[in-house]
Amino acid sequence: MHNIAVQRLYNQRLDGRKFESPEAAVAALGAVQAQEYPGAKWALGLRVAGVTDADIAQAFNEGRILRTHSLRPTWHFVAPDDLRWIMKLTAPRVQKLNAYYFRQLGLDAALLARCNDVIVRALEGGHYLTRKELGARLADAGIAASGLRLNSIMMNAELELVVCSGPLRGKQHTYALVGERVPAGLDLEGDEALAELARRYYTGHGPATLRDFSWWSGLTLADAQAGAAMMSANLAQEEIGGQTYWFSAHGTPTPDSMPAAHLLPLFDEYFVGYAAFGKAISAGQDVEQGYSLDAPIVLAGEIVGRWRRTIKKREVVVHLSLQRPVSADGRAAIEAAAERYGAFLELPVALGKPAPARPDSG
Repeated sequence: MHNIAVQRLYNQRLDGRKFESPEAAVAALGAVQAQEYPGAKWALGLRVAGVTDADIAQAFNEGRILRTHSLRPTWHFVAPDDLRWIMKLTAPRVQKLNAYYFRQLGLDAALLARCNDVIVRALEGGHYLTRKELGARLADAGIAASGLRLNSIMMNAELELVVCSGPLRGKQHTYALVGERVPAGLDLEGDEALAELARRYYTGHGPATLRDFSWWSGLTLADAQAGAAMMSANLAQEEIGGQTYWFSAHGTPTPDSMPAAHLLPLFDEYFVGYAAFGKAISAGQDVEQGYSLDAPIVLAGEIVGRWRRTIKKREVVVHLSLQRPVSADGRAAIEAAAERYGAFLELPVALGKPAPARPDSG
């Protein structure tokens, strides 16, 4: 097998052939982590041909991609066609983990059901409300709902397929009723759903281990093993360094030359899609963990530095900080990556001073 990191770049469509639309990218990858919304849009922009930030925002506002708590859970983009079956597969395990915290917050099953009833009445008829506005509606119904308690009430409503993302109102996120915003999608349950999620993960993220799939999906290691086994006809496997890696049996293109550089967003699937997300494997060596959580610059599959941006009225200033020397060609590739980010935002790019060092998060 070619270098693991480079194979992942191609399977995630960071290099090589791009996806045709944001919804195609989200569906193929299974889900795309999205708690940092501007960066999550850029994560899709890196993988979709010829799109801008405005294009991704339009797809989101139109409901062609949804943003909700799923899998581990954290915020993810999910395709409407996949929302119900993915949530039904993964939410029960999340709810088991949530049960302790709900008890600490005084949220029993009866009260959560009351909350859902209030939320449904507030949103039905195509209304879109912010979390704060729904908190006020809950308060009007005599339910204390603020801070962590409100967050938990809304997460429960997402996991129970009551609500999902609505369109942005200015810069504010809203909620919508799943029953009104999301058409009927794929009807998958049980082993069929598990096998399909495994297929999406390994073809879109491979080469990856069973532990990687378990981490990404929030499912048990036994579930991960069962899902991979059910898809064994569509997946290949290879042992590297004492670990078994799974990937598409249909093969991955081998690049003719060094892949382009990428300015990846915080929490990109290239890192958080794997159990050891603090490391990137390149040329048989591990990259220090701390840099993966600080908007990494990736060159030939390896983290070589970090970046930040400052958006101004007429330009975006990109600050590059390299943690190791790179060749002139590598530097040119990194600067070209900055230009691609500017094109995504539809703003000219200026290279600023290197970003100041942050404490290592590793």
